[in-house]
Amino acid sequence: MEAWRCVRRGCSRCGCGGRGRHPMLPRHMQRLGRDWVAHWDSPQRFCWNSRTSNSIRWADHYSWAPYLSAGDFTVNWRPPHFFGPWRPPHFFAPWRPPHFFGPWRPPQYWNWQLVNFTHNSSFHLSNPNMKSEGDEPSSKRRRHSGQNDVCCPNEEFTCSNQNEAACLSTPPKNEEENTANTRGMIKRHWEYFCHQSKKMKILEDKQIDQNNTEDKGKFDFTVMSYNILSQNLLEDNSHLYNHCRRPVLIWGYRFPNILREIKQLDADVLCLQEVQEDHFGMEIKPSLESLGYHCEYKMRTGRKPDGCAICFKISKFNLISSNPVEFFRHDIPLLDRDNVGLVLLLQPRFHCKATAAVCVANTHLLYNPRRGDIKLTQLAMLLAEIASVAHRKDGRFCPIIICGDFNSVPGSPLYSFIKEGKLNYEGLPIGKVSGQEQFPRGQRILTIPIWPPSLGISQSCVYEVQQQQQEENTGGEKKEAKLEHTEEIIIAAEKFPSKLHHHFRLSSVYSHYLPESGIPEVTTCHSRSAVTVDYIFYSAAKDDNAAQPGAEDTFDGGLKLLGRLSLLTEQDLWTVNGLPNEHNSSDHLSLLAQFRLIEQ
Repeated sequence: MEAWRCVRRGCSRCGCGGRGRHPMLPRHMQRLGRDWVAHWDSPQRFCWNSRTSNSIRWADHYSWAPYLSAGDFTVNWRPPHFFGPWRPPHFFAPWRPPHFFGPWRPPQYWNWQLVNFTHNSSFHLSNPNMKSEGDEPSSKRRRHSGQNDVCCPNEEFTCSNQNEAACLSTPPKNEEENTANTRGMIKRHWEYFCHQSKKMKILEDKQIDQNNTEDKGKFDFTVMSYNILSQNLLEDNSHLYNHCRRPVLIWGYRFPNILREIKQLDADVLCLQEVQEDHFGMEIKPSLESLGYHCEYKMRTGRKPDGCAICFKISKFNLISSNPVEFFRHDIPLLDRDNVGLVLLLQPRFHCKATAAVCVANTHLLYNPRRGDIKLTQLAMLLAEIASVAHRKDGRFCPIIICGDFNSVPGSPLYSFIKEGKLNYEGLPIGKVSGQEQFPRGQRILTIPIWPPSLGISQSCVYEVQQQQQEENTGGEKKEAKLEHTEEIIIAAEKFPSKLHHHFRLSSVYSHYLPESGIPEVTTCHSRSAVTVDYIFYSAAKDDNAAQPGAEDTFDGGLKLLGRLSLLTEQDLWTVNGLPNEHNSSDHLSLLAQFRLIEQ
């Protein structure tokens, strides 16, 4: 009775402290009743396995959801401590155990199965009411919080060597089975460029057009640009993928899809962005090398775990040089971001002169829509490195291909600068450079000049030291013509310091709009937006119908566009729940083009 009075008074003289609904029960029985009985019909369950230290947790899941390995459940499982020999409390004898101490059976909503389990397999509690929540910042920030939270409800999953869960059933290993299972897939057509009618014609698959058959004296090759979505960036920006089923976001499910797509498209050159370093070393590089590729990789600076890679088939190219580009400069406050680029000089193995070469560049520019000054400076640094690598002794450039995620939309000032070779940025708001935001919040004007002279890059996007050396080493009439051309550029730069130039005549593989309807094509599609930010630019030959106007004498030959893999519209992608989905495992589409090397 004294204890009961204490409960009513809320005191703690008897040690009960006014605890809960059943103060007369021992402490461990109160917790048992609270955790096991009171919430029996809710998604939360009592953790009946004490081995929870190896549990993999994720956002919106209860932190004590149990994970049992098959070995633990079938052989080594032991009941929790409260299932030991029960002894009645000392303060009353006629107590009897409640009904729930009968033979234990898993509730019907513990949606697990014991089939296909391996020794390191695990399962988790399903939560039908769980949904992704979280704040959606205005920009896709690259955060590195140190947490690798991965969501995977309603499916059993297996743990990889990196303790990452691979959800859903493993994609079919047989490519024919995968081709037959086209449910939820959108077929992308191969478009060949008909140079007679100056139009692209659609073919059902990548078959060879009779008008574009490879000649013995020509060198044809294909190039792919693909942002494969780093797993760390996916987890750090999970708010962009609220529309996705959690299992399709797991790297163990995504990588086989990505590798299968690379196999099917069978490009001669791969330009990959957002390549995570540990995945590259352990999975991506070995897999691509087994397919006959040689891989070059440049990781982002700082603590960023991803980077850019260029891989090429050793049966078609020889590597002349590999040149990484770091956009971070500790002595220049403007360049405080960790983006990188990679420039390779490749030599064709057949059908070409011994001096023939192709310069392939890959980059991933800064995302921040309000930092157009950084984007332009990073682009200028990449162009300067390309000019250094692709430059020949006669003053011309070998053919150039630039791939990457430029985080800029078609028609933006940055896009126009790449294609037209010039940009007058006087009075240009810094937030309108990339065109990512329709109504940019920052209206700060670009400074003149954008980058300081200490960077060593001129307004013509070449290294100033290289420009001086070219002037000194060029002789005769070529030297005089080169000097006249250089003087014109210098005078123009002094007279109009707000003008940028570059020497390349670049065209885009894609037109960015459907020819029939004018609906925009997109290269990325997630919960926040669907736009085009990925490109393949190339130096078009004189007889290429897609060539842009420019200084035609600056290139030793060029490239002719033969075909491309069609892109999709936003409406097309949302019919399969956007990106990523069960068949496309990145939030970007792959870009693919076929070229012919034209020599002079």
